[in-house]
Amino acid sequence: MHAFQPYPVDLIEFDPFTKIGKEWMLITVKSGDKINAMTASWGGVGVLWGKNTAYIFVRESRYTKELIDESDHFSLTFFDSSCKSAMKYFGIVSGRKEDKFKTAKMNINYYEEIPFIDEGNFVICCKKMSATPILPEQFLDPDIKQQWYADGDLHTMYVGEIVQILAR
Repeated sequence: MHAFQPYPVDLIEFDPFTKIGKEWMLITVKSGDKINAMTASWGGVGVLWGKNTAYIFVRESRYTKELIDESDHFSLTFFDSSCKSAMKYFGIVSGRKEDKFKTAKMNINYYEEIPFIDEGNFVICCKKMSATPILPEQFLDPDIKQQWYADGDLHTMYVGEIVQILAR
């Protein structure tokens, strides 16, 4: 396992448009003895309800959604470019059907009870604060439904309080 150290939130230089939107992240969650991770490129960080927060979007069809609904925590792990093929794999294959960690040769590490991917280099650990389903009647731009949800597989937005940031 790699050594991760707490990283002060006020020292972060973090471009969410690049880190999340272009380089992606793995959302990792554990419920009971089940653990899963999925690739995500939608989300962000900021301040909400007086707390430092991260927000993510998970589709109804994803196995990760089942686990995150049952869990109180999730993590966001960021990687360097050498892990891009593994991240693509985590976005395509379901953890319901196979052990994605074993196939991708990635390992789980923990901050307290919050799982994250050990091969990452930057981790945001979160305590779940809210889950808000995204519904078609909420769209003010009619093109959103057709472009992103023609199949009806909608997202839920999860907001988590950032409880720890770790860096390797």
